[in-house]
Amino acid sequence: MRNIMLVDDDQGILNAIQRNFRQLRHRDQYHIECYINPLDALKRISEHQFDLVIADFNMPDMDGATFLSFVKQFQPNTVRLMLSASLDPQTLLAAINQAEAIRYLPKPWQVSDLQAAYDLACERYDKNLEEHRLADERRLETGELNAKDLALRRLEEIEPGITKVNWGADGSVIID
Repeated sequence: MRNIMLVDDDQGILNAIQRNFRQLRHRDQYHIECYINPLDALKRISEHQFDLVIADFNMPDMDGATFLSFVKQFQPNTVRLMLSASLDPQTLLAAINQAEAIRYLPKPWQVSDLQAAYDLACERYDKNLEEHRLADERRLETGELNAKDLALRRLEEIEPGITKVNWGADGSVIID
């Protein structure tokens, strides 16, 4: 199942993208989560793995390039796309350079552009995972990585934050 996050401060845009996703050709099932507030979206990113994140560039609490940069830090394999009505070259450069977005979708977008972006994102995400899997196997073979650390890394990829437990001096778990 593909996990997709949409972040835009306009609920109408989020609804439109969801409607468009229902029109796309999908080889996989998908689950979409929508957020108006990028800070709420970042909290969710720290809890759940996403294959694809599409974020608006102009949002009140945080611009999309900054938001996608945080996504990159928390989930480097997650594919990032920028959505914006702005055609300013600086916006495009920020999206590509700062956030390493693989595509910039203009508002309004065409369903065919969304389809192409989705297909590219799925391909890129699968390629990223395969490259990391092969690199981990190589590290395991050379002794740079042990089986326990590999298992913890894979668990963290499935459920971000699960291996980062704050332990008390008495062995209790401290919840922030």
